[in-house]
Parts: sequence; C-alpha cells; structure tokens
Amino acid sequence: MNIPATNIKLLALDVDGILTDGRIMLDSNGNELKVFSAHDGMGIKAALQAGIVVAFVTSRSSKPVEVRATELGVTELYQGAQNKIDVVKSLAMKYNVSLDEVCFMGDDLVDLQPIVAVGWGVTVPDAPDEIRKYADYVTDRRCGCGAVREVIEIILKRNGLWDAVIKKYLGE
Repeated sequence: MNIPATNIKLLALDVDGILTDGRIMLDSNGNELKVFSAHDGMGIKAALQAGIVVAFVTSRSSKPVEVRATELGVTELYQGAQNKIDVVKSLAMKYNVSLDEVCFMGDDLVDLQPIVAVGWGVTVPDAPDEIRKYADYVTDRRCGCGAVREVIEIILKRNGLWDAVIKKYLGE
C-alpha cells in the first residue's frame, strides 16, 4: 500500500461513508441524524493545530454536518458538491498548495476523481472494489470508526508534527 503522506498540507474529507458510517437516518419529521466518531474529531483538531487545512467536501447537504464542522473548527465546508474535483482544485489554489500536497478521503464513485488526482488518495475498507482499486491507501479502520484519525496520525507522524501535538496535550 502506497503511503506518500509526506508534505500533506490540505486534507479534504467526504462526509457520508468517511466521517460517518454511511447510513442516512431520518426521524419521522424528516430531520437527519448522523453519528460521528469522537476519535476522528480529536484527530481533526490535532491536524488543524498542526497547521493542516481540513475541509469537508460532501455531495449532500445536511445541518448535522454544518454543526459538526463548527464544533471542530473546520471552516472549509462544501455541501452539495457534485463535482468534488473542482472543489479540491479550488481549495488547493486558495491555499497555494499543489495537488501533490493534498490528501483526499472518499468512499464512492463521486470521490473517484479527487482520489486519483491528489498526492494521497485514501479510502476505507467499506468502499466498493472500484474505489479501493484506485486509492493509494485503504485504512485499517472502518468509516465512521476512526478511519480519519488513522490517516491524520499517519500524516502528522510522517511530517514530523505528531510529537508537538503530544507535547501540547502533556502540557509542555
């Protein structure tokens, strides 16, 4: 498995099937409910503290995603993104990074272009065969269960940023 996670400056994440387990739950009033991993959330906070830009890029629109992004301090939120590669390219330009410095995590056909185009395309074991085939890396952890945290730790460790995160939580 290819792990070229060095020099990653931007992490773009699909939501359903990456930050969640991919299920869409609706109550009797049509309100959407989502379950997010606290471990993924801590990882996202660590990435932001280490200077990695984190973006949520999802083809659906959902109030719970907006709430979660706000809770974590993710300001780059793109909902209703039908052409995710255009969003990723726009983000790369905005932050003056090359596509080689971008990691994109996705799990389905709408994620295929960015997975292939970026420096490190990542998916989860739950993804269809076609997506796993084109990804540079398939996480050990499943979607919505710490897969994002796994990727963030790899990025931070390979870029020499993990120790600073640990020292912060040790109070040093």
